[in-house]
Amino acid sequence: MEVAENSDKVVMGLIGVALAIFILYRIYIWLQSSPRSFMKDKIPLNKVILPHPSIDLLEGAGYEIIGGKLKIPLSFKVDGLSLYSRLFIDYVATKEEGSFYLVMLARTRKPLDLTGSGLRDTLLPYLLIYPDCSGVLYVNVATAAIQVIKLGKDDGESN
Repeated sequence: MEVAENSDKVVMGLIGVALAIFILYRIYIWLQSSPRSFMKDKIPLNKVILPHPSIDLLEGAGYEIIGGKLKIPLSFKVDGLSLYSRLFIDYVATKEEGSFYLVMLARTRKPLDLTGSGLRDTLLPYLLIYPDCSGVLYVNVATAAIQVIKLGKDDGESN
């Protein structure tokens, strides 16, 4: 009977050690996760980054390009009819740990209207799809300008 009690204690001890190792491993994995890795899971990153003069401009301003061109497919249902469209992001950039910016390049055939309603109409879909991003970088290579655009909430005082 003593042999059976000893073997039960050994089996229970092994189960306890295995459980302790599993719990410590899960805590280690949890501590290793950071806002940056969480964000990378939310914004799909295209590892193919095509060369463009805007990359030098962004890197000169302290940004790191971490993702190439993205196509965001959209679908709408209107009275049972399916309609499709897409949004494009030129790059995904970061400047510091935990900050991610969607990069849009200026285009002569479709300039950005720098008014409240123009920014709303153009950029709000991007900022709503990726609410955890730090903002949008609007890059005009011709003028070597980078505009940082962040979404804020109006308190109603700007009537």
